[in-house]
Amino acid sequence: MSLNSLPLSAPLSQDTLARLAAIIESRKPSQGGDPQTSYVSRLLHKGPDAFLKKIGEEATEVVMAAKDVDHGADPASLVYEVADLWFHSMIALAHYGLTPGDVLAELERREGTSGIEEKALRKADARAVQEASP
Repeated sequence: MSLNSLPLSAPLSQDTLARLAAIIESRKPSQGGDPQTSYVSRLLHKGPDAFLKKIGEEATEVVMAAKDVDHGADPASLVYEVADLWFHSMIALAHYGLTPGDVLAELERREGTSGIEEKALRKADARAVQEASP
């Protein structure tokens, strides 16, 4: 599939994320994943530094693709790069025993909350924790 044929308004499917999470889980070295034959297993075998570095690289590519779209590039290139970022983020989630469902639950928790209010609440919570510690 070429970037130009990607549907830009395809609905998010929790099933797709769940299936991908299950595949990632099955590729963990502790589940028998082979670092010689599986990219996911190789990243997980190398440890957090490897997949966290990839997340940083992919985040940079998302920024670059977005800037390119601002200058007339095909928006599908941004979708492609975000997919890479999500994929590598899902590897991190799996490593830490988390799932896309955990992220979706957090997004649902935030739904209807102003981003400004959310940020102020986090700051207040952090201040309270800091004041409570000796």
